[in-house]
Amino acid sequence: MTRATTAARRIRRQAGDAVFLRVAGPDGARNRERIHSTPGPRWFAPDRPVRRVHGDASMFVGGLAALLLQSLHPVAMAAVAAHSGYRGDPWGRLHRTSTFLAVTTFGTSADAEAAVARVREVHARIRGRTAEGVPYRADDPELLTWVHIAEADCFLRAHQRYGMHPLDPADCDAYLADTARVARALGADRPPENARELALRMADYRPTLRPTPASRDTARFLLTDPPLPGAARLPYALLAAAAVELLAPWAREAVTLGSGSTAGWIPGPAARAGGHTVTRAIRWALPPAPRPSRTAET
Repeated sequence: MTRATTAARRIRRQAGDAVFLRVAGPDGARNRERIHSTPGPRWFAPDRPVRRVHGDASMFVGGLAALLLQSLHPVAMAAVAAHSGYRGDPWGRLHRTSTFLAVTTFGTSADAEAAVARVREVHARIRGRTAEGVPYRADDPELLTWVHIAEADCFLRAHQRYGMHPLDPADCDAYLADTARVARALGADRPPENARELALRMADYRPTLRPTPASRDTARFLLTDPPLPGAARLPYALLAAAAVELLAPWAREAVTLGSGSTAGWIPGPAARAGGHTVTRAIRWALPPAPRPSRTAET
């Protein structure tokens, strides 16, 4: 092995460790080993589309796009702003979200059920009112469904554009059917199970969605002032531009309006080129998932 090869592998390992630490947190490596290697039945078989989508680097683009899209629901955004701690502890929230996705997608059925039960317990305690006095509760099926369809839409869009192996139409529907299982477990109302249902449900929510002071504040935080060191700012800017460009035109305009972000004004081809660059780099840097034990996939 040449010195150049050794140096390249060391750089790759260091870069992968840094990215993984940001996303999964200090306990990420231990959690990852347990999630993938613990024997037992899973909600999703190894060949299910949800595993292909949620295991791909395109999730970095899709996840950021989903946060931006979700913020356009005024009531959901009010609940997030008041209770999620996304500003005070943004990485902690990311760690919890990424771990939940990993457990429900790749973990044992018992661990997935326990993860859902913990989230439902937290949701049951969250109540409040928006600035306009509209009451909300985090376990409201309508809000849970909105959060779900925004995630499913953005994760799938990102995978189809930046994923290593995009899905065919049948597998796109199968992916939505997979994610609907988790959404129902969390309490969502009739989550879509195919692309047609997703489009219809998105249209149902469309009249409710609009920019608010809270959504603009979120966009500024995510797009122009992320809690990152200087060296990470450029790749994150590429990621942010790709996430904004991924949104439907009306959502893109609503997200960037008044946010002070220039991400929405990067031309589409340039934003897509940046998205491909950063997802390839992440895919190159991240280590492969641990191999499951022989009895893990049943």
